[in-house]
Amino acid sequence: MKCMVFVKATKDSEKGTLPTAELMAGMGKFNHELIEAGIMKGGGGLKPTSQAKRIRFSGAQRTVVNGPFDPTEEQVAGYWLWEVKSMDEAVEWLKKCPNPMLVDSDIEIRPEYGPEDFAG
Repeated sequence: MKCMVFVKATKDSEKGTLPTAELMAGMGKFNHELIEAGIMKGGGGLKPTSQAKRIRFSGAQRTVVNGPFDPTEEQVAGYWLWEVKSMDEAVEWLKKCPNPMLVDSDIEIRPEYGPEDFAG
């Protein structure tokens, strides 16, 4: 199962506050374990939404909307692309993850659609 794992933003991440050296080391170790296990296929940290743009589609019209975007807790501060055997395996890996933020935080796992989902 392929999935995208979203690290949700916090007020600190939306201010551009960078993680501590200790947190970076812990996340680096965790990412290395994911790579060694063949789970992690990609990922990265994202700059605050104050540096982002959205494109709103309405029929043939396109409108550019500048960040920052609210609510903060609905924004994404980072992500991984994983390939796991099941949702349960993804959950077990996340239970080993250091908290990626300086405060309480949330991480969301979203499975990708696969060809089997569209087989008629």
